[in-house]
Parts: sequence; C-alpha cells; structure tokens
Amino acid sequence: MPDLKHFERLITDRLKELDIRLHEVDHELGEPKPADLNEQAIDIEDDEVLESLGAAAQKEVALLTLALKRISDGTYGICATCGEPISNARLEAVPHAPLCKRCAQAS
Repeated sequence: MPDLKHFERLITDRLKELDIRLHEVDHELGEPKPADLNEQAIDIEDDEVLESLGAAAQKEVALLTLALKRISDGTYGICATCGEPISNARLEAVPHAPLCKRCAQAS
C-alpha cells in the first residue's frame, strides 16, 4: 500500500510547479511581437514551442488532478485495468499512473 500522504504531497507540489510554468507560458505568449519581420518569425517559432509546452503541462495537470481524486476515493495505487497494486517505484516515477507497469506496457 503506497504512502498516500507522501504521494498527495508529491502531486500537489508538482501541480504548483506546473501552475507557475503555465503562468510563465501565458505571460510569454502575451508579449507584443517586434516590428522586425525576421524577429517576428523567430518569435512565432518560439510561441509554437511554448504552446506545445503549455499543452503538455495542461495534460499533466489533468492527469495529476485525477490522481488526487483516486487518492480521495481510495483507489490510488490500484491498477485501473487488472486491480493489482501499482508498485511504489512506478508511482514515484509517474505519480499519476492509473495502470501497473504490465498493463501500461500491454496497452
């Protein structure tokens, strides 16, 4: 059985980090574009990377939020597919993991 307080703290800390990152991305995307066309092209490419990073962060936030829900409803650390426990090593590496290693590899 995983230490739920430990993983809840791990998840909430990661959510705080992602919140800061998302605010930074939003701030950067809101910056005005330079007048120089070459610099604008570079800024547009940078914005595409930032948007991709922002989307990945939003996806991780959603997965972590679901993990917190599993903690509160008592299903955290139990594979959603086979019902077997998820190893602590896997949860340390991927705190939002809903599947054990075997089921994750099979899907």
